[in-house]
Amino acid sequence: MKRLHWALLLVFTSFSFIQQGHATNDTIPEEFKPSYDYAPDFSYEELQARYDKLDLEIDISFNDQVKAFINYFTVRNRDYTREMIRRREVYFPIFEKYLKEYDLPEELKYLPIIESGLNPGAVSGPKAVGLWQFMSPTAKQQGLQIDWYIDERMDPEKSTEAACQYIKWLYGILGDWKMTLAAYNSGIGNVQRAMRRSNKNDFWDVYKYLPRETRSYVPQFAAILYAMEYADEHNLFVDDLQYPIDFEEIEVNQFVYLKAFADESGMDLGTLEKLNPAIKKGALPANSKGFKLKIPKDGMALYETNRENILAKAEEGRKEFEKMATNMPGSTFGKEKVVYRVVSGDVLGTIARKHQVRIEDLRAWNNIKGSMIKVGQRLNIYTGPDFLSDNTIVTAKKVLNQPIPSSKEYIVEPGDTLWDISRMYEGLTIERIKELNDLNSTSLKPGMKLKIG
Repeated sequence: MKRLHWALLLVFTSFSFIQQGHATNDTIPEEFKPSYDYAPDFSYEELQARYDKLDLEIDISFNDQVKAFINYFTVRNRDYTREMIRRREVYFPIFEKYLKEYDLPEELKYLPIIESGLNPGAVSGPKAVGLWQFMSPTAKQQGLQIDWYIDERMDPEKSTEAACQYIKWLYGILGDWKMTLAAYNSGIGNVQRAMRRSNKNDFWDVYKYLPRETRSYVPQFAAILYAMEYADEHNLFVDDLQYPIDFEEIEVNQFVYLKAFADESGMDLGTLEKLNPAIKKGALPANSKGFKLKIPKDGMALYETNRENILAKAEEGRKEFEKMATNMPGSTFGKEKVVYRVVSGDVLGTIARKHQVRIEDLRAWNNIKGSMIKVGQRLNIYTGPDFLSDNTIVTAKKVLNQPIPSSKEYIVEPGDTLWDISRMYEGLTIERIKELNDLNSTSLKPGMKLKIG
């Protein structure tokens, strides 16, 4: 009752301030603006009583660890929980469909919240990908396709079915839901090792023998489940809920450059990408036999009317796409892999020149943050005859002080800088290039068209 009194007093005094000063919310100083994000303060006993009413099939007992994570999701990081509420209508129907099909507990639909934040494009440091954060070997074992063009770990439907199959397999071996969750996080080998060391088979009994991250994983799952189920009680409301995009599927058996497909069909490229997150590089390969491409439902009539032209344009975009893909930073498109062992005296620059590749690609291929390499270290290098034009490796090979061409235009190549381009043409300066192209920085992208006269 006292809490309600103070809340009412705050609203009344804030309203009086606005009335007396004839102010709008935009003119109120930030420190005086009323905050409506009130986080109720519940006791341990109140939280436990509410949690116990959930009647979960995955029986995780309420304890200090669970309470600490409930506090995190309902008090300390309320924005994260709101974002999960905002996104859930897009993905929960998919999760519920497959969990029911595989006879798994419905509360597992909350697992992707702590795995990926309901982001199908999520990639972790160890390279786990998608809503369910599959590592590549596990994903392939579950039948998911992963190649240069496609990564089905980012397909909500296919990855969810694969996750259900994998979780059912784990539970079949472990026979306990808490241990199954732990194994999903750290691998069944780590869990079985912890069980052997402790001579126990209950999560809380083997707790201290598990990897540190896994110890937090199970209570986090219980806490986010609680926070989502009792969001209203914790004053967690969202006005702008996201909903699934209505779509139709079309069968594709050819190369499709999504940008060209969108341009010709009048569909929004961003919408196509959202509907097809498993298409990694914005294109489908020529051998896309029977690929089910999702398109917005409201674009289906126009597609059917103009199908041949749309698909023809999507295929014609192949040259443009391959040129762009070849020169993407870290691209392996159309390249052969070479493994190079670092020797004494090597630096990234000399290795790059030797193999005629870019330093930034060496870093991307080998997850190198700076320039440090060690003798004996193995480096993955991708090379090919069409990788780069000669003048993108050593800028000194460019022709200097040549006349400005009649087109008065220059197309930026990988490795180009404003300084390089200014030296190529008579009377051209960096400042002049920036002025002609309204550039506010020196950042350039391959394929950019610059006015040079």
